[in-house]
Amino acid sequence: MNLNWQGRSQARGGHILLVVLVMVGISLLAAAALYSYTSSSELVNQRNNDYSVAVSAAEAATEKVLAQVISDFQNNGGTYVLMHTNSYSQMVPLASESASWSGFDFMDLSGNTGSTEIQYVPLSGYPLVNSQYGPLHGFTDQLRILSNARAHNSLSGVIGSVYQDINLTQVPIFQYAIFYNVTLEFTPLPPMTVIGPVHCNTNIYLNPFGTLTFMNDVTCSGTIVQGINPASPMPPLGGTVVFNGAHDSGLSTLRLPIGTNNSPAAVQQVIQIPPALEDPNSAMGLQRYYNKADLIILVGNTNILAESGRSTFFARLVPTNELSTFVSTNVSFYNKREAKTVRAIQIDVGGLVRWNATNVSVSPFLPLHNVGTVFVADVRTLASTNEPGIRLVNGTNLPPLGLTVATPDPLYIQGNYNAPASALGTTNTTGTLPASIAADAITILSVNWSDANSSLPLASRIAGSTTVNAAFLTGIVASTSASDSGGVENFPRFLEDWSSATLTYNGSMVCMFYSAIATGMWQGIGPTYDIYNPPTRNWGLDQNFQYQNKLPPSTPSLMILVRQGWHIPAAFTTNTVSCF
Repeated sequence: MNLNWQGRSQARGGHILLVVLVMVGISLLAAAALYSYTSSSELVNQRNNDYSVAVSAAEAATEKVLAQVISDFQNNGGTYVLMHTNSYSQMVPLASESASWSGFDFMDLSGNTGSTEIQYVPLSGYPLVNSQYGPLHGFTDQLRILSNARAHNSLSGVIGSVYQDINLTQVPIFQYAIFYNVTLEFTPLPPMTVIGPVHCNTNIYLNPFGTLTFMNDVTCSGTIVQGINPASPMPPLGGTVVFNGAHDSGLSTLRLPIGTNNSPAAVQQVIQIPPALEDPNSAMGLQRYYNKADLIILVGNTNILAESGRSTFFARLVPTNELSTFVSTNVSFYNKREAKTVRAIQIDVGGLVRWNATNVSVSPFLPLHNVGTVFVADVRTLASTNEPGIRLVNGTNLPPLGLTVATPDPLYIQGNYNAPASALGTTNTTGTLPASIAADAITILSVNWSDANSSLPLASRIAGSTTVNAAFLTGIVASTSASDSGGVENFPRFLEDWSSATLTYNGSMVCMFYSAIATGMWQGIGPTYDIYNPPTRNWGLDQNFQYQNKLPPSTPSLMILVRQGWHIPAAFTTNTVSCF
């Protein structure tokens, strides 16, 4: 019996040992599998972390280039950006900026280290700009900025890639009904409706007596205030403001690419004669009307210089006998607001049209064989009781490609301007030509204006209804504790009693600076001040300016940059795997 029990005990012990060995083997296999899984997960996690770091580094590289592009585009324009794409391609984050950047390689599409991929693509047409500034058209180029980045300490060597598409758009400024680079004030007494987009690079103050209605977007870089301008003595008028479009504040300023800040004093230089040593291809030089002009007229103390512009190297002179058919310098009248006698340089636009069509001294040598932009300046020495001024008369018809007149002096338009007889007093501009005026100040003299009556009381200066179709780029006199600016309703200045007359104006009102010469303050209306009574205002944006072939010659453009997209492509490609 004992021997039998012993055999059974030994057999059962062997079975237990076998089970233990099997279980140990299974445990080892499970541990090995778990170890393998854990190691693989760690590698995947590490690779993901490395990839995220590389993508962030690539994004930083594109942002560095973008910051420089934004500055260059706003200050110098699209041509400058195009000319500097090679320098942008050499921009990458540097160890001197942060020590951590020494641990990365930055590469372009071809794998060149220390490089960023820059692709510049001009887009055709005159498309709408997809921006927060309203329905504007512009000339657009697209810039693609791409970077591939790899961290030196990445065990996987993974590469992250990012590219951004940027639209660089030059927007002709006269698409705005009203654009101010200085404080914008509305203080109309009768109801006023503004048709077309409005923008101000500072604050907008809305203080109407009646109802002020905006039919389109109103934007500003400062604040839109429904109330008084604290710098002005104008009291609250208690009217109503109606917005039928967006009204947004706090936007970025819209700038002319003049190579410096867009302060009113800086921008005012675009209507000035350039200094002798200024490069005409500099940012400011390219924006000066003087350098854009087809015809330059400078009136001195003893002589008049009339010559072709920079496109012909200023080489073609206008003979005196030809110049006398459309330029006069023996004209004067009194300006009650300025309290000075204006010694005017008078341009007979009708005479200019005839000369432009027949002369052989200048027009045949111009790029378009027509005078489109005229720059005129009074460089005479005048007595303190006198003030310079340019006056346009007989301007019903313009040269065939339109006309821009620019001057650093105050300018006066007498009578109907760019106004076909069949459309006088209407918003119908289908028969007009592209036109603009750029000047220190702009005053409209009606069809009834008389130089002989200019110094007489207001009752002797009765205006007649007048139509003017042209964009205005000019200055105002700022509000102070002593006087209001007069508001946008007095943007064009007046010297007559318009109480029984209508001013029909189709154009664009652009105020970029403060007047430097015509600095007489707005005082008020009626016989007490003896300066003017306001017209019935039939004003609006000329819809022609929405079309590129109907823009006035030498129209300035604002720089608007729009981010079109942010993408994560596969390394060294533009095949997008993620975008935002």
